[in-house]
Amino acid sequence: MNTIGFVGLGTMGRPMARNLVAAGHELVALCRNERHHAAAAEVGARAVDRVDELAETDAVLSIVQDSPDVLGLALGDNGLLARLRPGSLYIDLSTIRPDAARSVHDVAAQHGIDFLDAPVSGGEAAAIEGTLAIMVGGHATAVERARPILSALGSAIVHVGGPGTGQVVKAANQLVVAGNLQVLAEAVAFLEAHHTDLSAALEVIGSGLAGSTVLLRKRESVLAGEYAPGFRLDLHHKDLGIVADAARKHALGLPITAIVSALVAILVRRGDGNLDHSALVALSRELNK
Repeated sequence: MNTIGFVGLGTMGRPMARNLVAAGHELVALCRNERHHAAAAEVGARAVDRVDELAETDAVLSIVQDSPDVLGLALGDNGLLARLRPGSLYIDLSTIRPDAARSVHDVAAQHGIDFLDAPVSGGEAAAIEGTLAIMVGGHATAVERARPILSALGSAIVHVGGPGTGQVVKAANQLVVAGNLQVLAEAVAFLEAHHTDLSAALEVIGSGLAGSTVLLRKRESVLAGEYAPGFRLDLHHKDLGIVADAARKHALGLPITAIVSALVAILVRRGDGNLDHSALVALSRELNK
């Protein structure tokens, strides 16, 4: 059993925290509002109000929304890295810019702390099931230290390279997911224009070479025309911005990614950012009325 500090009891963080407790770890959760205090009680974690109260834990995990959130949490005189003991382990599960992850790693190394950028994929459903894919960037020795903890969260824990590479792989993951969702959206419009039994069509497509985790996870919401968030469009919009920024630095042309990114931006712009990213299907249906 480890005593684990945890930051980020949101849509993904709550089920992840619950799985850590179920695996036998003692969890200390940073809670800065009443909603997080309630979430901590729900998952069986001890709530604390200050970053320095995480300092005595064996490891700290965080999953927050964006690069500034991680940098604000980790860096500075009042940040996590200034409070943790040398030899501590800090694992960030957020999706952030690769350069931001490398910056945190550099400061962590100065404090004698093992830092891993370990973004996750699979959405809320996989977080609940404990079957997330976790792409881990950092030094191999730190990855092996983290593996017993991460095994409570995911079924695929893969060391993808040095500091920041977890975020590079996650960016690639997000462009693949966005592309899959848009192709699914267009397939739905095509099938409905031909008055096909959509349920039967998606069932057989999902059983063949065109099958994907995207189709498996999103099929029921597509059929129902309901897009309750498992992964919000505004977060995918942020992630595609990370892709665009990283691609520009290497002078890469990603035309399909650019088109899908524009469609996601349209949905966010019109106020649909809180919908699930499968709402690309709704946009395709509208465009093809």
